[in-house]
Amino acid sequence: MEKKSIIEILYTLEKEMNIKFPSLYVRFLSEEVQDKEPYELITEKEEYIYNIYDIQERNDVYSIQNIAPNYFLIGQDGDVGYFIYVKKNNESDNIYSLDLGALGSLEMNNEATDIYHLGKYIE
Repeated sequence: MEKKSIIEILYTLEKEMNIKFPSLYVRFLSEEVQDKEPYELITEKEEYIYNIYDIQERNDVYSIQNIAPNYFLIGQDGDVGYFIYVKKNNESDNIYSLDLGALGSLEMNNEATDIYHLGKYIE
């Protein structure tokens, strides 16, 4: 059986969840992150972006779609989650953050205009 590409996996997730991933996130995940684990951003924090095989599991663990259905968890720095807005026809390249314990009770913080501006990245 042939291994699916990252873009094919994201497309399948979009159809199953009735969401739309922002184009810059798709590009970043398929070109930069790929299947590397963990994928670290270089900042003053220890930020990690999940690879394609971890994103659905991390969203399930934190019940993201039950609590914040228009957001998708893409990474983490300790208890702080990093999110993209995935509401179909309204998706956004902006990156948001919020303490995972505060999901559903506080507004998301706008962290960056897109995944490429969240931080410098390394393998």
